[in-house]
Amino acid sequence: MKIAIMGAMLEEVDPFLASYEHGPLLKYFKKHSDVEYADNLYHEAKYKDLDIVLSYSKIGKVNAALTASMMIEHFGCEMLLFTGVAGAVTSELKIGDLVAATQLCQHDLDITDFGHPYGYVPKGKIYVESSRELLHIAKAVANDKGINLKKGIIATGDQFIADSERKEWIARTFDADAIEMEGAAVAVVCDALDIPFFVLRAICDAADIDATFDFDKFVKHSSQVSSSFIMAMLEKIMAKQA
Repeated sequence: MKIAIMGAMLEEVDPFLASYEHGPLLKYFKKHSDVEYADNLYHEAKYKDLDIVLSYSKIGKVNAALTASMMIEHFGCEMLLFTGVAGAVTSELKIGDLVAATQLCQHDLDITDFGHPYGYVPKGKIYVESSRELLHIAKAVANDKGINLKKGIIATGDQFIADSERKEWIARTFDADAIEMEGAAVAVVCDALDIPFFVLRAICDAADIDATFDFDKFVKHSSQVSSSFIMAMLEKIMAKQA
């Protein structure tokens, strides 16, 4: 099986790149090639019995959709795992929590003047559901690691949202738990192409504070945690194939 591992920023995929070059997982990785395609860089490798394609898309829905499409259509990936950070829009989520998206939506998609609800386009849908099988695998990994993995709706938009009133509106309108800038675009692509996908987000700012946090420090730490989680998912995916 060929699996796409994707983030939005280099920092979010750095631990995987490091595993290709050094560290305790090095003996399991066999690096194939780095491929420049469609104005992006893709890293192909072998992890045990799995073929891996790793890339970061750059920030935003268009870049995320383009990268996901290339991983599936050009590189032939049959599954996509996305990892990164998000902001909370509910008080139930705290900084450092890991959230698995059950559904994803676009909070900045608005044709309500034509009588449609927020997040909807004709012949489309407001919410795209993540793979139930991958959510089940993620739950098993969380149990193994003793992690309290949260599940919830993640809302995507092409803005970095720090305003508390806007966060409250997104939470209320979409019943959302967290916000970010790529997940729903990836979900739409995977859903259209019938590719199972999973989106894991580490919460980097809470719903009741502004965005004045040490982002760089947090991303470095959370990427280590989330990459370890994704690697454990790969192990269980291989076990199910055996």
